Order: sequence, then structure tokens, then C-alpha cells
Amino acid sequence: MNDSSSPVRGRYDVVIVGGGHNGLVAAGYLARAGRSVLVLERQAHTGGAAVSERVFAGVDARLSRFSYLVSLLPAKIVRDLGLRFETRKRRISSYTPVGDGGLLVDGGSAAATRASFARVTGSEREFDAWQRFYAETGELARRVFPTFTEQLPTRTELRGIVADDAMWEALFERPLGELVERTFTDDTVRGVVLTDALIGTFSHAHDRSLAQNRCFLYHVIGGGTGDWDVPVGGMGALTDALDTVARTAGAEILTGRAVTGIDTDGRTAEVRFDGGAVGADRVLVNAAPYELGRLLGEPRAKPEGAQLKINMLLLRLPTLRDAAVDPRDAFAGTFHVGEAATQLERAHREAAAGRLPAEPPSEIYCHTLTDPSILSPDLAAQGMHTLTLFGLHTPARLFDKDPEGAKSELVDATLARLDSVLAEPIRDCLALDADGRPCLEAKSPLDLEHEIGMPGGHIFHGDLEFPYRADDSDDSPATRWGVATEYRNIHLCGAGAVRGGGVSGIGGHNAAMAVLDDR
Repeated sequence: MNDSSSPVRGRYDVVIVGGGHNGLVAAGYLARAGRSVLVLERQAHTGGAAVSERVFAGVDARLSRFSYLVSLLPAKIVRDLGLRFETRKRRISSYTPVGDGGLLVDGGSAAATRASFARVTGSEREFDAWQRFYAETGELARRVFPTFTEQLPTRTELRGIVADDAMWEALFERPLGELVERTFTDDTVRGVVLTDALIGTFSHAHDRSLAQNRCFLYHVIGGGTGDWDVPVGGMGALTDALDTVARTAGAEILTGRAVTGIDTDGRTAEVRFDGGAVGADRVLVNAAPYELGRLLGEPRAKPEGAQLKINMLLLRLPTLRDAAVDPRDAFAGTFHVGEAATQLERAHREAAAGRLPAEPPSEIYCHTLTDPSILSPDLAAQGMHTLTLFGLHTPARLFDKDPEGAKSELVDATLARLDSVLAEPIRDCLALDADGRPCLEAKSPLDLEHEIGMPGGHIFHGDLEFPYRADDSDDSPATRWGVATEYRNIHLCGAGAVRGGGVSGIGGHNAAMAVLDDR
């Protein structure tokens, strides 16, 4: 790779700031369309948050260190770019411990799921409501997701596409909590539904800003099904494939080159970076809108992330208090801890008051139950497994005074809450690295900001937006594709674009389409 060299030319049709997966998607499309493209990445490698790394010293396990599941990546992008990348579906949707039992949602057996609902809730009513609810969101997904790689519909156009006034009112106009509480009566079931509204979003069921609604929408429409799939080979397999496609098409990619500033008159631009500067007709920014403001010298409000990420390597899966459920089933899907609706609300109130939640809610999944290829054959033969834990309601502000102390306290509380539903402590199951240290790594929002450049540690670069534009918006290509900034020749191409967020490539695809449409 020619990563340490200077740009081949002094001016490019397009300069892309940031070599994360969205930047690589845009580079692939534009280079294949004959544009001269330069990608500048501050880290020593491409991939951004979508990488696989050997996290633990001397241990041959390539973990998806930051992002970990795939739902929003359209098959269209995989086909268009000829990506050698695959995902695998999880048969088990989720498991939620309740007392000495638990709620198991088995995508392969409606009968088993119905029986589990009856055991936990005392009747089959909640299961019937569950079936109706997700049939309706499934229809919404089939209607809305295809628009994500098309020109951005207006609000009126999207409402016509949804073609269901009751669903529109419930998801686009009113706080999600009203729909959930109207549909379900059981506290556990309500919580399982609401978690999709709170991943990476510091909000609550009745938030009138509807931030929770927007987060929920993105979590249930991915791929037109709402399924969250496991990337075979880990998340880095996707960005490695994208890197190869972009380079093969002729894009230049320079790593270890942090962009330090952008100047533009709206027609041409200059991008300054460590070691030089280069001219461009267009600049695509695969970074948060806050970061774009910094590069332009135009300060903007900083977003705030609200999650804890813990990566673990286990000698074995832990035994559950629920003896009726095999841990291989419980951890194969999403394992909910402390995520009943009342527990989520209590944790949010505590965090909003400036305190770490006493019983932090979290959800966990095991990559290696679906795809053991991220482990060396020796580790796999020993029965080792990875666990990924994602904690909710831990806003960045809680770490400001004592970053490491607060993180250590939160990790202890989170693992203690997990231990409460296990028959053995999770720490007893941890493997040791080559230096004899437990294989556990924790990342707070501040860690995400410092390590991968997410302002405030916000995994979506800012609160997600509804996937439409105003009825009276302008008709420029950038606006029609949802990537516009204040400058005609600078586009967002990452998670901060309309319809950005998550590992999707949609921001990169749409920014590339805006460039190609603006002749």
C-alpha cells in the first residue's frame, strides 16, 4: 500500500475526509465512475469504527472492537460494488432473564416463543400483540427501507409511502412510549421493544423530541426486515473489502493524515492535512457535522453519546440461573440485562440527574456462536467465545470529572448486574491474555471520542433524523440526497447525513450520488 506517500496530484475531483466505511463506499462509487478521488484518514488504517482487531495481548481473536452487527447495509451497495462480504442471520432474536426464568424469542419457532411468553407473562396475549406489532413494523420496513438509497422523499411523499395513517401518527408524530404502552401490558416485554429506541440515544419512552422514535425507526427497518446480522469474519471484513474495491477502482487512500482545515468559496475548495494541502472540486466529509464545523472554523454544538462498550473473551459461556435455557441459545441473540421498561426509565432518571445508574441496563451478544471464524482454530477448539456488551444511559457528561474512575465504577456495576442473572460470576469465565490479565476491554463515550474521533462519543455523530426532507426544501442534488451542508461543494457522507447512522454505507452512497447528479 502507498499509504505514506504524498498525493499523486495537486487537485482532485473529490477529496474525502475520513476513511471509515462510508468514505470508502463513496470512494468506490466515484472512482468507478471515473472521478479522481483522494481519501485522507487520520488513523494508521482505514475502517474507522468498523474494524476487527486483536484486542488482547497474545490472543488470536479478532474482535469487532467498536461496531459489531449489521442491519442497515443495503444489498444494493454490496451488489453495486461487488463486495466479497457476507452476513449470517441469528435464529435467536433475544433472551431476557426474569427471576429464575426468562423470555426467549426464537425466530425459528413461533410455538416455542409463544410458550415462553406465556410462562413469563402469564398469558398468550402479549405474544399475540408482539406478533401484530412486528408484522406492522415489518410492513413499514418493506416500504421505507428501499427509499434509503433513493433520492430523499419529502415528508408528504414519505407519508404516502408509509400509507398507514395510524402507524405514521404513532412513529412520526407521537412519543413511542404511547404506542408501546397501548400495545403491551407486561413490563419486560415493553422494555425489550423500547431498547431499540435507546441504543446510543440518551432518551426515554415519552421524550417529546422524538429522538427515541427516530432511533427505533432505524433499528426496525434495516434491510427491509429489521434483522440484525453477524458479519462473517468480523466487522473489519466489510471495510477490508471496501478498501480493496476503492483502491482497485483508482482511488488514492492516504492513512496517518489528519485533516486540519477546509477552505471553500462554494465552488472550489482546499483541504489542509498533516504534511500538505490539496485542491478539490468537491469535499465529502465522513465525520460528524460538529467536526466539519471545526475544520471550517465555524463552531457547532457538540453531540453527546451515552453508551458503554465492553469486549470480552471467555473460556466458556457462563451458566444461567434459568436452567431451562441453554446459554448457547441465550447468548446467540440479544441478551437483555436490566432492560424492563421501568428499569430503563429509572436508569435514565438517574443519569439525567448526573449519577451513574445504580443498576446499568445493557445488552449482550456472542459473535462466535454464529461465526467462530474470528477465533484461531486453537481457541475455537478450546470452546472459547467472545461477548460484546453494550450499555445504555451513560452520557458522556458523567465521565468528565474522573474519566477512568467513573468508567471503572460503571464496569463494576454493569458486571454485577449481569452476575445477578447468572449462576456464576462472569469474571470467573474470562480468559487471560499473554500477560495474565483478564480479557476485558471497556470503552466509554470519551474513549470513542479520543480513539476514533466521534465527538462526545456519539455513535451516530448526532441524533438521528427522520428519513425525509421538508416539503419546501430546495431542489439541489445534495438536498435531494440528504447530504447537504451550507456549502454547495461540501457534502456530508457519514453517519451525520440524513439516513446516516450505523454501519450502512448509505451516507457514502448518497453523497456519491449527489456528486454524480450535479453536473
